[in-house]
Amino acid sequence: MVVCIDGSEPDYIEQAVAAGAMPFTAGMIARGADLRAESVVPSFTNPNNLSIVTGQPPSVHGICGNFFYDRDADAEVMMNDPAFLRAPTIFAAFEQAGARIVVITAKDKLRRLLGHGLAHGAGGSICFSAEKADEATVAENGVEGLLQLTGLPVPSVYSADLSEFVFAAGAKLMEREQPDLMYLSTTDYIQHKFAPGTDGANAFYQMMDGYWAALEDLGATLVLTADHGMSAKHDASGEPDVIYLQDVLDELVGEGAVRVILPITDPYVAHHGALGSFATAYLPDGADVQAVIRALAAIDGMDAVLTRTEACARFELPEDRVGDIVIVSTEHKALGTSAARHDLSGLDVPLRSHGGLTEQVVPLISSVPIAAIAPEHRLRNYDAFHVGLNLAHRPVVAGKVA
Repeated sequence: MVVCIDGSEPDYIEQAVAAGAMPFTAGMIARGADLRAESVVPSFTNPNNLSIVTGQPPSVHGICGNFFYDRDADAEVMMNDPAFLRAPTIFAAFEQAGARIVVITAKDKLRRLLGHGLAHGAGGSICFSAEKADEATVAENGVEGLLQLTGLPVPSVYSADLSEFVFAAGAKLMEREQPDLMYLSTTDYIQHKFAPGTDGANAFYQMMDGYWAALEDLGATLVLTADHGMSAKHDASGEPDVIYLQDVLDELVGEGAVRVILPITDPYVAHHGALGSFATAYLPDGADVQAVIRALAAIDGMDAVLTRTEACARFELPEDRVGDIVIVSTEHKALGTSAARHDLSGLDVPLRSHGGLTEQVVPLISSVPIAAIAPEHRLRNYDAFHVGLNLAHRPVVAGKVA
């Protein structure tokens, strides 16, 4: 079982363990493996979840954001349609080999991508979202009656309950279905609101700790990782600290001449206002690309400003889905389009967000010891299934691998 803890930089687990909120995880770290890995950049949800479930970077699977500019359609669209996926998932390959698969995601935006290529219906694989658990059918999701199974109501998409539903359903289905592979993907609602070590964060991680213990008791070998970390992106007064790129580029190049895309954009922006640390921009024909890059790089809070070719080589991105330049901000700065375009009314706490290089380090924890990893191997979060399937030393019980 691989768990993608959305938005979980290592400090969340470290501080919750230190506070005594995660006794099972403390023991798991002691007897298993506690590693650090790098996520995909942009450190957003869709690119990283699809890297984890394909074992490949976005240059291979094609999903390079939650949102992108489709040049062919001349439209800005959500990247949640399986038509955008260019590589098969691990799940589809295992199902074809006869394995039983269960995939549960918090938000429905990921469900069709994660379940692409799976056969549903009676006896088929199971794939559904907590967000729309009440709408799950055997024909579409391989399962029904999830509210009765868990004893829980449909959770709000802006709540910790959404992630808890993922684990509650996972535990019930682990017991009933005994799948060969299971993937659970949470939401980062809590991490956007609470810093590591705070009461709100520790309570959330304590909840997960209890479910992980139950899942191991049911026979799961656990591998925990994350799609990205999380950083405070506000000033001393608690106001969002934002570089509004469209406003800057309108002055540099001409009003409306540049199209700025924020790949963090998705249907659920209340907790981050579509403000992250990664952006791409499409320049008009004839624009002096290097002059624009120099001007942007001189702005305080810029981590990297790169050409498309440079960015795609460095971050392993598909060139046909990235603008002429890529902009990455530093740890405590966010990137926006124009100030007037961002609705920040949903921010009830100072902004915490992600997307850049400073949110790239994530945990990779195994509930059992693993074989040594070569020092030269760059460990990525999308090595999670490789670690669990190929490197884990499972205990032997009565002559059989547990």
